[in-house]
Amino acid sequence: MQNSVLLNLADEPRYHEIATADIKPAMQTAMEEARRAIAEIKQQPQATWLNTVERLTDITERVGRIWGVVSHLNSVVDTPELRAEYNALMPEVTVFFTEIGQDIELYERFKAIKASPEFDKLDDARRTKLQHDLRDFILSGAELPPAEQEKFAQLQTEGAQLAARFSQNVLDATDAFAIYLDDDSRLAGIPDDAKAMFAAAAQAEGKSGYKIGLQMPHYLAVMQYADDRELRSDVYRAYVTRASEFGNADWDNTGNITRRLEIALEEARLLGFANYAELSLYTKMAESPAQVLDFLRDLSKRAKPFAEKDLAEVQAFARETLGIEEPQAWDLTYAGEKLREAKYAFSETEVKKYFPAGKVLAGLFAQIHRLYGVNFIEKTVPVWHPDVRYFELEKGGAIIGGVYMDLYAREGKRGGAWMNDYRGRRRFLAEDKAGRIQTPVAYLVCNFTPPVNGKEARLSHDEIITLFHEAGHGLHHLLTRVDELGVSGINGVEWDAVELPSQFMENFVWEYEVLAEMSAHEESGRPLPRELFDKMVAAKNFQRGMFIVRQMEFGLFDMLIYSESDPAKLAGWAETLQQVRREVAVVQPPAFNRFANSFGHIFAGGYAAGYYSYAWAEVLSADAYAAFEESDDVKATGARFWNEILAMGGSRSAMESFKAFRGREPQIDALLRHSGFDDAA
Repeated sequence: MQNSVLLNLADEPRYHEIATADIKPAMQTAMEEARRAIAEIKQQPQATWLNTVERLTDITERVGRIWGVVSHLNSVVDTPELRAEYNALMPEVTVFFTEIGQDIELYERFKAIKASPEFDKLDDARRTKLQHDLRDFILSGAELPPAEQEKFAQLQTEGAQLAARFSQNVLDATDAFAIYLDDDSRLAGIPDDAKAMFAAAAQAEGKSGYKIGLQMPHYLAVMQYADDRELRSDVYRAYVTRASEFGNADWDNTGNITRRLEIALEEARLLGFANYAELSLYTKMAESPAQVLDFLRDLSKRAKPFAEKDLAEVQAFARETLGIEEPQAWDLTYAGEKLREAKYAFSETEVKKYFPAGKVLAGLFAQIHRLYGVNFIEKTVPVWHPDVRYFELEKGGAIIGGVYMDLYAREGKRGGAWMNDYRGRRRFLAEDKAGRIQTPVAYLVCNFTPPVNGKEARLSHDEIITLFHEAGHGLHHLLTRVDELGVSGINGVEWDAVELPSQFMENFVWEYEVLAEMSAHEESGRPLPRELFDKMVAAKNFQRGMFIVRQMEFGLFDMLIYSESDPAKLAGWAETLQQVRREVAVVQPPAFNRFANSFGHIFAGGYAAGYYSYAWAEVLSADAYAAFEESDDVKATGARFWNEILAMGGSRSAMESFKAFRGREPQIDALLRHSGFDDAA
């Protein structure tokens, strides 16, 4: 067992050698060894940073890294065998980490260090980490009576299992759907590259013709371009009813949502909070649910007049130009694309022809180099899928980090886009490794339209924005200069500030020089024409109002259902969603829409009572980018952004970091200007 790949994870794990059958014994061995090591910590006569905090970091990092690899594989190459092992181990792993968080002896040792003369000698990062650790012991139930600790642990385990089941239900419902077409007679209007993607999907199953699924590239191709209204309706209905009562009963997330809310409220009340939203915000920038709700409603009011204008315009165009007398939900994306083409004289299909994936990636790296002087060097390492590429980050001849990039959609891969970490930066203190720096390594995962028929993939402008967004998260993790693992990179950063670096990076995709550098037309090889770019900029805020109120709908729904303090009312979450829609939405979806059943961000991810973070952080990111708009020296401004935001990680509060960069508190003006809402301010 000690020869297990998982028990001997190196700088670049041997993913191709990880056998599903080895996962359980490796995890159980690691946890058994960890428990013995924790018992040794508690035998030490006097608590010090080295014999308690540093040692516990060693122990939990090892177990967490192994489980992190397993969890990552479960997200990107899901198989029945891997899922079974993952689900079976989930309770054991949750119990392991809950035990540590509730260990009163460990808690007392951490408190003793805080009260000792050693605390004053610690650097800022270590003092911050210790404060966070003490807070997290409390939030794990360390101060609860034994019976309540046990109840809290049970809730934690059930919640973890439920989150996994929620995601798996969405994935299964997504992968199970298919429309098979013998010919392309119903694919009129759909671009050739999307039709090739459908054909390749059919060929992968040994079929002729075309297969349309619900993976995002498939879904968007139909909704945006298909002239066949019935096809759009069928795909729309399938997409918005995933994991609901309209499909396989085993995948229905309706009951899971109610139970998730019940678990969250029970946990919060055990810890002394009135509701889960209060618990969630305890570690965030926002001070209270009321403050968040006011923020979301204020932004909704500013955006709604623009959203109403957007909707009226697209509905009129659908009726008068496209002959759709009563536009429905499955018509709006299609009509919106046609309106964009008519209004701004360009199409997304035209733009996409200019952006081969390899050149886009090179352009991303070039922009990062301009900002921070960092180079990306590709390296051949073991990976979990042939599409995956690995790059080392180099500056001044030194390797400062690494990133795996898994960019394309496929079956068995969770939808969406995200950044996660394999390991974080830390400086070791123990004698056998003293002074050595562990460099951070990240996973960057997207679901772009895959390459087909041996041709290089081409990315839409929206996909390029997503790539830059996730790269921003990656840079936050990789460019840290903090040496303490618990607060280096993204660790310890308030959740409602964690989107700042990602949304900040999106702004550069609207600079002509950046786009031109990464473009080459598929036929002529010429870069993006300035004329076409100007049309894209003119259309930048096209239907922006509708987008903003949709985000406010999500954020308000999330905050309201997690702010509920009455257990008897938790099952009414569907009516809460309807109330929110009546308040802020301009598009009322059809009655069969079951959006919430696949809203993994708040029911299976880290955004419970935190979805507002996207809008909250966008205020910060727009204001941060304004500093670059105001400066002629990109390199110097980039160095300040690195030093004050990215480098600091969670070693100080996000507000302190922002003020150190901007010289003042954030202002909403830049966001309103970038969104075209100046007149509504």
